[in-house]
Amino acid sequence: MGKVDYFERKLDDKNRLTIPPELRDQLASGVVFTRGFGKYLHMYPKDVWDELVEPKLDGDILDERVADLNVQFRMGKVESELDDKQGRVRLDSHLTAYAGIDKDVTAVSVGRYWRLMAE
Repeated sequence: MGKVDYFERKLDDKNRLTIPPELRDQLASGVVFTRGFGKYLHMYPKDVWDELVEPKLDGDILDERVADLNVQFRMGKVESELDDKQGRVRLDSHLTAYAGIDKDVTAVSVGRYWRLMAE
């Protein structure tokens, strides 16, 4: 199977997003959801969050840009695990409200993480 760079899904009645089977190994360490820079969400594999994002957020204590990034990424941050049965993750309602996501979700790969948007 080829690389998946884009997918569309409908959230179920419990706000769960089904991850395509081709991506489940990539998210096996868990998932971190944060607000994006616009009205969308970021979905990081937990290992990518730990190895690449956290070190960037741990910058100079007096650097306002670092402080702003911490506020942006930590406000509403949620960690989740894929359920073993169907490869789903739950999106908290405060995050879907922020991104304007009702039921339809578009996910686009942006390198090592995903952008989730209202369709």
